[in-house]
Amino acid sequence: MTDPLVQLDTWAGALLARLQPAERRKLAQTIARDLRRSQQRRIARQLAPDGTPYAPRKPQAASLRSKRGAIRRKHGAMFVKLRSARWLKANATADSAEVGFAGRVARLARVHQYGLMDRPAPSDKDVRYPRRPLLGFTEAERAMVRERIVVQFERLR
Repeated sequence: MTDPLVQLDTWAGALLARLQPAERRKLAQTIARDLRRSQQRRIARQLAPDGTPYAPRKPQAASLRSKRGAIRRKHGAMFVKLRSARWLKANATADSAEVGFAGRVARLARVHQYGLMDRPAPSDKDVRYPRRPLLGFTEAERAMVRERIVVQFERLR
């Protein structure tokens, strides 16, 4: 079976080639922005692109400061800052639309995306993190991309 993104690219490639570069860039911006919002919502629900829940966090050791901020924050919420628009960027050109992490948090995101090893603190030992896919396409997102392209061509008629 071929990759769904390759199928989407072959289907949409001929249609998109008929658009002017400015129109393609505007369409790509719309798609990238919608994908970023969808990814943010899915990360907030702590679900992988295939719909499975993320591996739960390891329980933290209790300390005198453990209650600080517990009223405002949901217990165990992961990636709260990581999914903000400051770090999760949507970029578009006439030829591409991309959603990804920017800056120093890209390394942290990569560790969780692929389940790599990292040090929680410089003085700690390496820890293998469970795989928690942050970015990826759901079937609903693929349908949304197809719908945006079809709507764009209906406007041109």
